[in-house]
Amino acid sequence: MTASRKPFLRALAGETLTPPPFWLMRQAGRYLPEYRATRTQAGSFLDLCYNPELAVEVTLQPLRRYGFDAAILFSDILVIPDALGQRVAFKEGEGPVLPPIRSARDLEGLDISGLHQHLAPVYATVAGLSKAIPASTALIGFSGAPWTVATYMIEGGGSKDFSHAKRLMWSEPETFARLMELLVEATGQYLIRQIDNGAEAIQIFDTWAGALPETEFRRWVIGPARALAERIHAERPGVPVIGFPRGAGILYEAYVAETGIDAVGLDTAVPLDWAADKLQTRCTVQGNLDPILLVAGGEALDAGIDRILKALGKGPFVFNLGHGIVPPTPPENVARLAERVKTWRG
Repeated sequence: MTASRKPFLRALAGETLTPPPFWLMRQAGRYLPEYRATRTQAGSFLDLCYNPELAVEVTLQPLRRYGFDAAILFSDILVIPDALGQRVAFKEGEGPVLPPIRSARDLEGLDISGLHQHLAPVYATVAGLSKAIPASTALIGFSGAPWTVATYMIEGGGSKDFSHAKRLMWSEPETFARLMELLVEATGQYLIRQIDNGAEAIQIFDTWAGALPETEFRRWVIGPARALAERIHAERPGVPVIGFPRGAGILYEAYVAETGIDAVGLDTAVPLDWAADKLQTRCTVQGNLDPILLVAGGEALDAGIDRILKALGKGPFVFNLGHGIVPPTPPENVARLAERVKTWRG
C-alpha cells in the first residue's frame, strides 16, 4: 500500500474516513505483559530507547494485538537533552532526573555538535520500523515540544508548578530564550532525520503547554511549533505535522490558526462540539478519550467511544486518547476499543 493510501495519512491530508483511523498514545507500554518482559531484557528505560532491536519489538507489540493504523516510534522526549549533554536518568518511582539548568552558566555544558551521533540508535529504530510495520500502517516520528522539554531541563525532572522554569523565563529572559533557540534547532534537526529514516508523519508533544499564561503561550508554545512545522513543510514537503498542546483550553484555536500544523491532538478536557466547530473546520483533529475510561471498561467505555465518534466522525479525524495509556489498563479493554472503532459505521 502506498503511503498516500494509508488510512492514517489520508485522514491527516483532510479526508473523512468511516471508520476513522486510530492509534493510542503510549500504545506500547507497561500495560502489556510482553512489553514488561522486553523492558526487563533491556535493563533501564533509556537502554530500551537506545536499543534499536528491542525498541522496534516494543513498537510492534501493540500492532500485533490491536491492528492500529499507525505505529509511533518508541523513544522518549528527553533523549534531546541527553544528546545535548545534560545526562538523563530514570529512577524507579521518581521518573526522570536531570542536573537542573538554573543560570546562563549551566547552558555552557550543552552542545549540539554530537546530537546525531548520540541519537543514531533512535534513527536506526525508525529505519527498522519502516521495514517491519504492516503495509497499511503509517509510521509516526515524534519529539517533545521545546517548552515541555525545557521544563524538565530547568526543573531537573517533573514538576507540579514549573516554578523554576517560569522564574528563569521571567527573571533571566535572555538565558531562557537561548535555551529555547537551542531546543528548536536540535528538535528540528532530530525530526528531519527521523523523516529521512522513514517517519511518515510527526507528532510534537507539548504536554505542559497549559501551564503558561496567554502571552507566554503564544511565544513559547505557538512560536516554536510554528518554526518546527514550517521547517518540516519546507525541507520535507508532504510530511504532516500533528501538534498536541495539552491543556491549552481556548488557546487551542490560536494554536491551530497560527502554527500551520496539519492536525491537532485534543486533550480529554476539550469539548467535542467546540472542537468540531472551531478546530476541525481548519485541520484534522485527533483524540480524545479519557485514558481512565480505558481502565474502567464496560458500558462507560463504549459510551465514551461512541460520543467521540458521533461528534468528530463527520470530518477529518483520527481516534485516540486525550493523553497516554496508563499502566493499570487491562489489555482486553484496549481490544474492546479497537473492535468498536473498527466496526463503526456512522
